[in-house]
Amino acid sequence: MIDFIWNLSSFVIALGILITVHEYGHFWVARRNKVKVERFSIGFGKAIWRRTDKHGTEFVVALIPLGGYVKMLDERVDDVADEDKDKTFNCKTVYQRIAIVAAGPLANFIFAIFAFYLMFLLGMPSVKPIVGEVAPQSIAANANLPENSEIIEIAGQSTRDWQDVNLALVANIGEPSLVIKTVNKGSVSAISYQLDTREWQFSPEKTSAIESIGLTPFRPKVHNEIVVIAKDSPAERAGLKVGDKPVSVNGVLVNNQWQKFSEQIKQFPNQEVVIDVERDGRINTLTAIPDSIERNEQVVGYLGLASKSDPYPKEYQFELSYGPLEAFSQSLDKTWQLITLSFQMIGKLITGDVSVKNLSGPISIAQGAGDHAGYGLVYFLGFLALISINLGIINLLPVPVLDGGHLVYYFIELFTGRPVPEKIQEIGFKFGTLALLGLMSIALFNDLSRL
Repeated sequence: MIDFIWNLSSFVIALGILITVHEYGHFWVARRNKVKVERFSIGFGKAIWRRTDKHGTEFVVALIPLGGYVKMLDERVDDVADEDKDKTFNCKTVYQRIAIVAAGPLANFIFAIFAFYLMFLLGMPSVKPIVGEVAPQSIAANANLPENSEIIEIAGQSTRDWQDVNLALVANIGEPSLVIKTVNKGSVSAISYQLDTREWQFSPEKTSAIESIGLTPFRPKVHNEIVVIAKDSPAERAGLKVGDKPVSVNGVLVNNQWQKFSEQIKQFPNQEVVIDVERDGRINTLTAIPDSIERNEQVVGYLGLASKSDPYPKEYQFELSYGPLEAFSQSLDKTWQLITLSFQMIGKLITGDVSVKNLSGPISIAQGAGDHAGYGLVYFLGFLALISINLGIINLLPVPVLDGGHLVYYFIELFTGRPVPEKIQEIGFKFGTLALLGLMSIALFNDLSRL
C-alpha cells in the first residue's frame, strides 16, 4: 500500500510538472501573439483550485491529473464581441497559429534540456560498462566479444555507462548487424566486434536489451554467506541466521556457490524445502517454505535474504558530472539523442521491427516515477526529462486530435492558401480520437499484463 501511494504521488507530481510545462508553452506564445486566453487548466473534471488574473484568464487545477488544456478565444466555438475579434485564435495568421500550437511540444523539449542540465550539473554516481559474463551461444558470444572488457562505443555512439549501452542497443533494434568497440583491462587500443543481429529477439517485459544479446554487466564476487535477513521473511521464520553458509537444498549440494543456492530456492515457491547450512563449524538442518514472487513472467521461490559480496572496484566507478558550460552541451546532446531514438522507435513500431508490446501506459509511468523518485533527485530529473521528450513527441504525431494533427492542417493551409474545410477537420478529429484511444488501450493492456 505504501508503494502504491508513493508511486501515485510521484506520478501526479511528475505529470503535473510536465503538463504545466506543455500548456505553458501554448499559453506563453498565445499571449505574445495577443490571443485572449480564457482558461489555463491542469487536469480535467471538477476544479479543486481556481484563480483569475488581471487579463481575465482563469487558472484551474482539476481533479483528474491526466492532461490539461489552454482555452483560447475562438469565433468558431464562441460568441465574440466586435471589440475582441482581433484577440481570437482563428483571426491570427497561419504562422502565428503554427507557433502557438508548436510551442507546447517545444516547451517539453526545452524542459528536458533544463532537467538534464541540472542532472549533469549536480552529478550522479555511475559505473563503467564492464562486461562481466557473455552467455554461451548468444549473439555476443558468436561475435567473440570478450569478458572483463569495457564497452566504449556501439554503432558509432560513445558509451560512458550502462545506460548509454542500453540506449545505443535499443536504437539499433531491427538492424542486421551491430559494431561494438571494447577496450581490454590495461590496454589503450580499442577492438571492434561485429554482431550478427538478424535473429535478435528482444522482449522488454522479460529482459533488458543488454541481456538479450548475451551480456551480463560486471558484478563483484558473491560469497556463499548470509549477511541480511528480512524481518518476518520465510528465512527468519525458518531460523536462518546471519553468517550461515548454505550447503544444500533438498539434498542438492550448492558447492559453495550462492547463485546455485538461489536457483534451487527459486524452484520451490510455496513448497517446503530442507536446507542444510554450515553454522559455527557444524551442519544445521532447517525447514523453510519460500514465498512466491513473479520474476520475468515466472513465479519463483523467495526466502528474503542477501549474500555477502565484495565491494565494487573503485576504478569502475565514476561521477557523471560536468561544469556549467559542458553540462549544457551534454544536455543538448542527450535530448537530441532521445528525440531521434523516440522517432526511430515509432518508425520501427510501424514497420513491425518493434512490437506494440513495448508500449507503456500510465501504470508503467507511475511505477517509473516512484522508482526514480526513490533513488534521488538526479534520477528523478532524468526520468522527467525522458517523459517530457516522449510527451512532446507524442503531441507532434500527425493525429488530428493532437498538436501534430493541427499542425498538419495549418501547413496544408500555408501551402494551399485556404484552410482545410471544417467538415474534413471534424472527420479527422473523430478518427484521431479513435486512433488515440486505441493506442492508449494497447498501452494500458500492456501495463496490466506486466503487473
